[in-house]
Amino acid sequence: MRTLPAAAALAAMIGSMALAAPSYADTDRSIPVWNVDDTVVDGLHQHIFLSDGYKNQIVVTDYSGRVVGTVTGLGRVAGLQLSPDGGTLYAAVYEAGKIVAIDTGTLQQTAEYPTGDRTAPVTLAYADGKLWFGYGDQWESGLGVVDLTAGTPAVTLDLAGAHDFSSPPALYADPHKPGTLLALDGNISSAPIVVYDVSSGTPEITASAEKGGSYADAELTPDGQDVVVAGPGPRVLTEYRLSDLAQVRTYPLPENPETVSIAPDGTVAATILDTEDKGDTYVFTGGADGTPSVRNLSHAWMPGGGHSMSWSPDGGKLFVQTGSDTSTRLYRVDEPRKYAPVMTVNAPSTATRTKSLTVTGKLTAGVALPAGTPLKVTRTDLDSPDGKSLGTRTLGTGGTFSFTDAPPAGSKVTYTVTYAGDATHTSAAASDTVEVSRAKPGLSIDNDGKVYAYGKDVKFTAHLGTTYKNRTVEIWADPYGPDKPNKLVKSGTVDSHGNLSAVVDMKRDTKVTVKFAGDSHYQPRSASSTAGAEVKVSTSVSGHYKTKYAYGHTYYYFHQSKDPRFTTDMTYYRGRRQRLELEVYANGKWQSAGAQYFALGSDGVSRVQLTGTHDTGRRMRARSSYYNFSSGDNVNSTTHGAWKYFVFTG
Repeated sequence: MRTLPAAAALAAMIGSMALAAPSYADTDRSIPVWNVDDTVVDGLHQHIFLSDGYKNQIVVTDYSGRVVGTVTGLGRVAGLQLSPDGGTLYAAVYEAGKIVAIDTGTLQQTAEYPTGDRTAPVTLAYADGKLWFGYGDQWESGLGVVDLTAGTPAVTLDLAGAHDFSSPPALYADPHKPGTLLALDGNISSAPIVVYDVSSGTPEITASAEKGGSYADAELTPDGQDVVVAGPGPRVLTEYRLSDLAQVRTYPLPENPETVSIAPDGTVAATILDTEDKGDTYVFTGGADGTPSVRNLSHAWMPGGGHSMSWSPDGGKLFVQTGSDTSTRLYRVDEPRKYAPVMTVNAPSTATRTKSLTVTGKLTAGVALPAGTPLKVTRTDLDSPDGKSLGTRTLGTGGTFSFTDAPPAGSKVTYTVTYAGDATHTSAAASDTVEVSRAKPGLSIDNDGKVYAYGKDVKFTAHLGTTYKNRTVEIWADPYGPDKPNKLVKSGTVDSHGNLSAVVDMKRDTKVTVKFAGDSHYQPRSASSTAGAEVKVSTSVSGHYKTKYAYGHTYYYFHQSKDPRFTTDMTYYRGRRQRLELEVYANGKWQSAGAQYFALGSDGVSRVQLTGTHDTGRRMRARSSYYNFSSGDNVNSTTHGAWKYFVFTG
C-alpha cells in the first residue's frame, strides 16, 4: 500500500482531535521535481513524499503542495514505501545499491540496508514485518527482502523462485491479506502477473498468468483480494482476482492509462496520457459500469513511468502530479468523487450601452444536471466593480441557458454565471466580457503652437466637456529631449466651467497633455498642445576703442588693424552650436556678409574672432542665433539674439 493504512490514519485522527482541522480548497502548485518515480501520502503528518531520481532527491510537501522539506544526499532514488505506523519512509536507492529508512517526522535518515554490489533496488513493498524489493537490470533482475523483524535486519536475494523476471518487478502487498506479495513483470508484453505466498519467509508462487505485460501501474483493492492494473490493453484498467488471477472487471478509458490509485472505500482513480486534451484524471465514482468523473488538470500529456497519483489515507482527497522538467505541478482535488461540470458563457463581443443584449451558455457534466437547476448571474462593470447580482436563472433542456440584460455602464462588462454544486456535482463558474460603447467627451488644452521666452512660467488650461461622474483630469508636461521625462504637473477636478489650469516652466519645447480616465458613460480621452520655448542668448563685443550712438543704434568702433571678438552666451545642450551671422549695409539696405556655426562649450559660451582685412567706414552688424534642428538639436524653438553694430576706422 502506498498510503498510510486506515488503522494508522484513525490513530492519527484521534491524536489530533484537539487541533482545528484545516480547511481546504482545490490547489495547484508548482513543485521542484524533475520527474516523479513514486509518490506516497503520509496521513500521520499530512505530507506527500515524491521521489525524483533525476535530481537525486525526495521532495516533501504538505497537502496543499507547499514544499516543507527535501531529503538529499541519497543518490538516485526510486521506489518509496511507508511503514504501517507511518513513522518511517523506506526509499530504494538503486545506484548506491541500498535501501534507506527516513523518519517521517524529522526527515532524517535513521537506518541503511545495503543490498549488495550492483543490485540496484528499484521497487518496495512491506509485508509481514519484512521489506520486499525488486532489483537488478533487465533479465538479471530478482526479488529480495530485508527482514526487519530480526535483531539485525538481514538482506536476502534471489527469492523469485521459478519465475525469471525481465526487469525489477513492481511489488504490492496489503495488511488485509497477510502473507501475500504481488509482483508485476511489466517490462515486456509477454510478462506475467505473479502472486507469492511469503508467510514462511521464502516466497512460493501461488498464481501466475500472462496478461499482456507492459503494465504501467497497479494497486491492490482495499480488501487485499484483487489488483487493478493499468493495462493490459491501451484503453482500460483491468481488475484481477489474486487467488487465481481471473479477470473480474474492466474500467474503460479513452486513452492509455498511466497510473492507478484506489481509495479506502474502493473508489478507483486513473490518469491517462490525454493526447487530445479532453480530460486526464478519471474517478470511477459509480464503479466500473458507472460514468466516471473526469477532470482536465493539465493541458499537456500526462507523465508516465512512475506512480504519480495517490489518495489521502481517509479517501477524501486525490493528489495528482502533472508535467515534468520545469513544469511539474501537484494538484489536490478535494471532491474527487463528484462530477465536475464544465460551463461556458458567451456574450456578444460589443454592445451599445442601455440596449438589450443576450448572453447564452451551457453547463454539461458526466451525469447531466436537470432542467430548472438554479444558476446565479453577476454583472461586473465600472459602476459595480465588486459585481452586482442579476438574480437567478435556470438551466434549460440539454444544459443550455440564456438571459438578456441592458448594461447601464460602458467599457468592459463581465457576465459571470455560477452553479453552486450539489451532492454529486462540484461547483462551476464561467464568464465572458463584452465591450460596451461609451460617448466621446469634449477635451482640449490651450496654447498650442505658441512660443515663449526661455524660463517663462506659462499657464495651460484644460477644458473638459460633459461627462457622467468623473470630473477629474490630469495635466502632463513632456519636455523635448530624451533626458527629460514626461511628468504629471497637476491632477484635480475641473471647475464649474470644466476648466483646470497648471503652470509649466518653459525651458524647452514642451508637449502638454490633458488626460481623462473616462467613466461608465464616457470613454477615456486625451488631448495635447505643443508650445515652444526659446533659448536664452546674449552676445558681447570686445576689442573696440569706443562706442557711439548713431543711425538709431549703439555702434562699436574698431581700428582697422584690430580683430573684433564676439562672445556668445547661450543655453547649453549637448552638441549645440550657435550661428553667427554678419551683415553689411549697402545700397540702402542690410545685406548678408556670411554666416557660420560655432560649437558651444560646456558652459554654453562661444568665442569668435573676426579676422582678415577690414574695410573702413562701412556699417556692419552681427548676431548669434539658435536654429531648431540645424543648431544640432530640436529641444528649443528658433531664437535670435540682438544685433551688435560696428564700424572699422583707419
